[in-house]
Amino acid sequence: MNRTTIMGGAAAVAVLFVLTLGFLVARSQPPTEDIETISPKVTDIVVKTVATGAVVPRVEVDIKSRVSGVLSDLYVEPGELVEAGHLIAEIRIIPDSASLNNAQTNLRTSRIELDNARRDLDRARSLYDKSAMSTAELQSIERDFQLAEQSFSASVANLQIVKEGATRGSGNVSTEVRSTVDGMVLATDVEEGQSVTETSTFSEGTTIATVADMRDIVFEGNIDESEVGRLREGMALKITVGALDNQTIPGTLEYISPKGVIVDGTVQFAIRAAIQAPEELFIRAGSSANADIVLDRRKQVLAIDERALQFDDDQIFVEIETSTNRYERRQVEVGLSDGLKIEVLKGLSGDEVVKVAG
Repeated sequence: MNRTTIMGGAAAVAVLFVLTLGFLVARSQPPTEDIETISPKVTDIVVKTVATGAVVPRVEVDIKSRVSGVLSDLYVEPGELVEAGHLIAEIRIIPDSASLNNAQTNLRTSRIELDNARRDLDRARSLYDKSAMSTAELQSIERDFQLAEQSFSASVANLQIVKEGATRGSGNVSTEVRSTVDGMVLATDVEEGQSVTETSTFSEGTTIATVADMRDIVFEGNIDESEVGRLREGMALKITVGALDNQTIPGTLEYISPKGVIVDGTVQFAIRAAIQAPEELFIRAGSSANADIVLDRRKQVLAIDERALQFDDDQIFVEIETSTNRYERRQVEVGLSDGLKIEVLKGLSGDEVVKVAG
């Protein structure tokens, strides 16, 4: 083996050693850090919350029957406009056997008493004409006859009420169900032929129809207890109705419940807001909606992304770029935050380049 071959082999080994050493050194170095930087900017900061709920009429009136029986005729349909006094339905009375029997018995008894009183009166008048009875006695018998007439008339009326639900010529037909308010019929809860019960002290009765003024609608929803303390009556809302292609309608908060209820493990408070909907816009009752409520606002203030903030005990810092890949910590004072960006009160002028905290 000549000297040239030996020197060539040594050189190859040396090159391979250098390459291997360089590879190992490169592998041992930490990866280059990709530093993200941002700059403060002047912007608006709005803190808001969202309440979920629905759009409903302010007042819904249940139209009920005053008698029990069977719904014989229904004259309205949902969506129809009615006025107070408008005929909604008619009820056919199905007399209760016990009530009917009592009314018939009372009628027969009062008829017998009336016949007896009439005979007594005829006899008394005959005696009075013969001067065999005093005027006071005659007046007493006439009074008894008048009372018997009243009792008989009452028995006749009572029997008719039991059988038909009203008396002839009374002008108050209880079998007729009429609307008590102006508005739109939202629902009819019974159909013709179904039985209905009367409204009384012991029973709510059957609801024939529901009527509401759809010109006066409100938003009703719930707000979490963590945010209810920041609400005030009179706050402006933006109400988004899902059924109207997410159209936004202005509203005003007018009620916050003083008592919370537990919903899915969290305490919720009911709220209500008046809606200023355009007259040409028809919103159906019960439409789901969301209300955006502005809790606080800052206009045109210096703000920075919250990702740039660093915390050390009670102090807040950011890292400011001083030269290429060199940064220094600077204490800042912050204000309102919307969860993404935060107001900078002191510490930054707006010209700095700030490192995003890793």
